[in-house]
Amino acid sequence: MRKLTYYVAATIDGFIATEQGAVDFFPVGGDHGPTITAQYPETLPSEVRETLGIRTSNANFDTVIMGRKTHDFGVRTGTASPYAHLRQFVVSTTLTTPPDPAVELISADPVARVRALKREQGLGIWLCGGGELAEVLLPEIDQIFLKLYPIVLGRGRPLFGAGSGLPEPAQFKIITSQVFEDGVAFLKYARVS
Repeated sequence: MRKLTYYVAATIDGFIATEQGAVDFFPVGGDHGPTITAQYPETLPSEVRETLGIRTSNANFDTVIMGRKTHDFGVRTGTASPYAHLRQFVVSTTLTTPPDPAVELISADPVARVRALKREQGLGIWLCGGGELAEVLLPEIDQIFLKLYPIVLGRGRPLFGAGSGLPEPAQFKIITSQVFEDGVAFLKYARVS
């Protein structure tokens, strides 16, 4: 069965974006970028891959799921199909049609849709964001790959939405960790069965 991996960047106080959805406070560069990109090249938007000359096949994920607010970030930067090299899904109760022919819309019951996707053949499924969707899909998240930046934002969009949460805590164990010279920690967690 395929795994759903929440692969995301966060501050040390648990935010993935400002309240307005900006992510420009995450520094670009440093020594973490090339290492993580080499391991997960499919997590770069298609246009960035093209600019960098990355032509490798997808190694870890062949499907990406994102919430409407995360997808809107791509739209604001000029593309309605940010990950053309992956099968793309946008979860939204407000959109009535897919935002692009290459993007599939999930308008109801994202948990059931993810369960169906996990039963299909293929590589892993990347939950790109955002936090509200991660909260809804938490029962189906098998792994969390966290790029933890040494930044305290104070407030913003939390890693797991508003935190209304589950009836009981979801437990994960650390698989690997790596701390880079630029202060970014790359932590991989797996759900405890």
